[in-house]
Amino acid sequence: MKKLSNDLIERTSRPIKVLQFGEGNFLRAFVDWFISELNKKSDFNGGVCVVQPIENGRIEALKEQDGLYTLILEGIEAGKLIREKNIIDVIEQTINPYEAFDTYMEMAKCETLEFVISNTTEAGIVYENVILSEGVCPNNFPAKLLLLLKKRYDYFEGATDKGLNILPCELIDYNGKKLQEVMNRIALDWNMTQDFIEWLNKANTFCSTLVDRIVPGYPVDSIKEIQADCGYEDSNIVKGEIFHLWVIEDKGTVRHRLPLDKLGFNVKFVEDLTPFKQQKVRILNGAHTSMVPVSFLFGIDTVGESINDALVGKFVEQVIFNEIIPASTHILDEETLKSFANSVLERFANPTIRHELISISLNSTTKFKTRILPSLVDYVEKFESYPKGLSLSLAATLVFFRGQRGNEVYKTVDNQEFLDLYDALWSKYDGTKESCREIVDAYLGMTDHWEVDFEVIDGFNAYLADMVYTIVESSMEEAIKKVL
Repeated sequence: MKKLSNDLIERTSRPIKVLQFGEGNFLRAFVDWFISELNKKSDFNGGVCVVQPIENGRIEALKEQDGLYTLILEGIEAGKLIREKNIIDVIEQTINPYEAFDTYMEMAKCETLEFVISNTTEAGIVYENVILSEGVCPNNFPAKLLLLLKKRYDYFEGATDKGLNILPCELIDYNGKKLQEVMNRIALDWNMTQDFIEWLNKANTFCSTLVDRIVPGYPVDSIKEIQADCGYEDSNIVKGEIFHLWVIEDKGTVRHRLPLDKLGFNVKFVEDLTPFKQQKVRILNGAHTSMVPVSFLFGIDTVGESINDALVGKFVEQVIFNEIIPASTHILDEETLKSFANSVLERFANPTIRHELISISLNSTTKFKTRILPSLVDYVEKFESYPKGLSLSLAATLVFFRGQRGNEVYKTVDNQEFLDLYDALWSKYDGTKESCREIVDAYLGMTDHWEVDFEVIDGFNAYLADMVYTIVESSMEEAIKKVL
């Protein structure tokens, strides 16, 4: 069987319009897919130059296949299982700047270049006191990009129309603003001129973005079947879900050059990312986090099984539609929230992705605070009563960290201070309701962590203690039925 390469397909060479920092699964299943679709459905006609952001990466594997790879997208859409298979042909050039720094810097001179897109992980956009060495590629991503932009400024003599649209996809808040701040700080460290710094900030557009698509990556378990179906070898195959969302901070130019929203894609150009970030955190992440301890202690191991279970699935729907959304209508309108929630449930039910609950449970103590507590507090303020489903998920979180499901003992993962706390709390349990209430009062009394005084919520501590006791001494099934 032949390896995927230019010899196997008809390929059009395109001018490079995108400089992409990152060759990992996510960018190839997300951004490069978007560029491929733009080329098919518009006059964008753009190629991608991929820059390897760290010394060890996948550049050589991509080179061996002329930048080509197969993308398989699967998921449920409008109640139907969808499967799409495409050869992505947008990568025109690949560069390892650690081996070919001069080649990387030559990209600064590219007349057709319009965009910089990156996903260098959350640790990629950080400030470091970088020592500038002539001809040496810095490890720090903002420093790499700064050197390239300085070269571009010099080559085009400060022309304002040669600035770039910079769209970071790293999973940090306001990633565009953060990248701009870090680059400015490094520019000052390096004593760069005020004229260049002004060009950096005015000629270039730093757009914060929010990205969403689950990308399991290389399909190890089914690779032989997939390659037999394709009729060629491909060491760069990547699988992703059909769902996608890209929210881009609109600063006047990007939406005209990337008209993805006009082509039917779930891409939104907005003035402020905040409502969409809160929607994702509250509904997608909040539903995940509230589901995990309840469903796991019920005896289920995956997200898909949870949604398909009659009782747990009903619990998740109640939490989303009867509690989170009513508490969140000050963020976005109810119709938008419900539409997003329905897409979330379809994603949870995707049979092609096995998402283990135990893997989502990492650091659940902090996750509850950031993902669920805001909805719980807003619900109490709006309706003057506590939401029973979200409250059960808090009770279940406390019981989950007991580390015992029936006769099964399992390992929990969180900050050590929290693990020590859970051990101390559960050492006090003697099977009585009184000890259960004592544990709950101490748990809710962690005001330094929760930053909420639960005592002011009438009856909340007693309700939580009752839920915890029901879970431990009876069953999670009984606790869920009380809520429903």
